[in-house]
Amino acid sequence: MHPTISYLKNKNLLWQANHTQPTANGQHTGFKELDNALQGGFPEYGVIDIRSQIGIGELRLLLPSILTRQQDRRTELVTLIAPPMCINSEMLAEFGFALDQVMVVQPLLNKQVLWSAEQSLKSGCCHSVILWHVSLSVTQVKRLQLAAEKGHCLLFIIRQPRQEHISLPVTLGIRLSPSKVGIRAQITKRKGNWSNNSFDVYMGAYWPELSQLEDTNVLAFPSRTSRAG
Repeated sequence: MHPTISYLKNKNLLWQANHTQPTANGQHTGFKELDNALQGGFPEYGVIDIRSQIGIGELRLLLPSILTRQQDRRTELVTLIAPPMCINSEMLAEFGFALDQVMVVQPLLNKQVLWSAEQSLKSGCCHSVILWHVSLSVTQVKRLQLAAEKGHCLLFIIRQPRQEHISLPVTLGIRLSPSKVGIRAQITKRKGNWSNNSFDVYMGAYWPELSQLEDTNVLAFPSRTSRAG
């Protein structure tokens, strides 16, 4: 191995694509369809890139896993950074969050967003971080990946679906779109082999009101929680 590469690895300044936590040792998502596609569930820590429109159920998809992590790691926080929707205590409580274990950060500048995410990840005080962001560079994602590994934290990056020619060094990539039974998902990146086929994730077990109404052929969403996807 080249001396420079060895030096960078020893200083934890080099991120390797194969240096990720095995999914089998991670956390079940709470949805059997997604668990099957991921061959177990979300990784224990790392960076998950969620490409999704806002308000189609993307946050609900993460809730069962995050709430389980909150129960298992009661002294640690879940941090929400730069959410584009209104986050309030009533909504969080309705979703099942312990309010004293939630921190919402709304930075004014873009560089403060990334700084907040990096500090939260490597602090050791958070089990999960949800970051809403428009666009990230490879260098920025590498820094977040290293911070997540250092703090044994899981970072969900939620951003709008766009065509990009650069593959970001994330642990897991998922593309989401609306579905009549909940949400449609496609695994776009994961360590090892995966299928590019999209599949439906049924959310009726948690939120029956999201299932399709047979008589009207429309989706029903609860008025108080629809703001959070």
